[in-house]
Amino acid sequence: MDIYDRSLARHRETRGKIEIHSRMRLESQDDLSLAYTPGVARPCEEIAAHPGAAWDLTWKGRTVAVVSDGSAVLGLGDIGPMGSLPVMEGKAALFREFAGIDAVPVVLDERDPQKIIDIVKAISPTYGGINLEDISGPRCFEIEDALQDIGIPVLHDDQHGTAIVLLAAVMNAARLTKRTLGQLNVVINGAGAAGRAICRLLTCTGQDPHCIPVGKLRVCDSKGVIYPGRDHNTGVKEEIAELTNTAGERGSLRDVLVGAHVFIGVSKGGLLQAKDIESMGHQPIVFAMANPVPEIMPDEARAGGAVVVGTGRSDFPNQVNNVLAFPGLFRGALESRARKFTPGMKFAAIQAITSCVGEPTAEMILPSPFDRSVAVRVANAVAAAARADRVCHQHKPE
Repeated sequence: MDIYDRSLARHRETRGKIEIHSRMRLESQDDLSLAYTPGVARPCEEIAAHPGAAWDLTWKGRTVAVVSDGSAVLGLGDIGPMGSLPVMEGKAALFREFAGIDAVPVVLDERDPQKIIDIVKAISPTYGGINLEDISGPRCFEIEDALQDIGIPVLHDDQHGTAIVLLAAVMNAARLTKRTLGQLNVVINGAGAAGRAICRLLTCTGQDPHCIPVGKLRVCDSKGVIYPGRDHNTGVKEEIAELTNTAGERGSLRDVLVGAHVFIGVSKGGLLQAKDIESMGHQPIVFAMANPVPEIMPDEARAGGAVVVGTGRSDFPNQVNNVLAFPGLFRGALESRARKFTPGMKFAAIQAITSCVGEPTAEMILPSPFDRSVAVRVANAVAAAARADRVCHQHKPE
């Protein structure tokens, strides 16, 4: 059996990936009285009088909702809420395994952005954070933006988790090749959720003041390089054009790739060949993150002269895997009781991931996804940044 058939068999065997366990003993009448009626009345009264107490007396302070409508599942597209449920269960399992966070899949049979916003606001009292997942653009931007002031941190991981890990990889690749970010000429292919977030990080748009922008950046889509005023630019693509290509360069992906130092692919597989990498500048760096087939396979990229190659796949070195970011991001936010994610918190996560690799090599510019210390280091950095940014809830003293 191949990996897909084995996965199907495993899911059928386990009937899903997550379950709920009671954290209180339920072995006697006294146990019942403490966990439920009549004793439960006292914590209810405490929370009613002091809502912040819910962080200590319920699972709110250690629980995240993984919310999706199944409209943009990686590699599968629009498969609907029920079809996306195994992915959301998997995300919940990763939260538990790598950060000790309980996560609940919440798949919505709804496509209207305002209704999704209203639903998330309505369920937010139950959770300490909201992870938006696999929601198609441009709706994902509208939904995330509208949920930034609901009192708990909300993050669209397809945007920010990917961008955070990718920038950490770029920083360590630059360190390996003895260059600064400001010296890099970068081309991104893909202008969706991940492409936009990566673009904003690489240009330091709306980011931490310590963020250093790359020297030059162009973004391409299926029609070529995006430039200001291009016919049929969406609002998001016009924003990208103004951030990255004020000179109004035109042409294809291959045209702007000539002389570039870094290629970042968040698009579709099989777009490039070795000769395209040969046309790049000195010591080319390639992050081909389309799944399951990268924009260029690692062996072909290396044949074209790439000194560093990363993909989104676990069977090649340098996997750009969101699991390096989101568990620690949310753990740090929950531990600090942050109301929202700030640019400073995201930048702290980038620095923490980067620092987990002491001396980058061509085969290791990112830590292993199974390095359990990464989430702890990211969480500590994120919590410290949340406190520094003063976005933490103030609670009634003990």
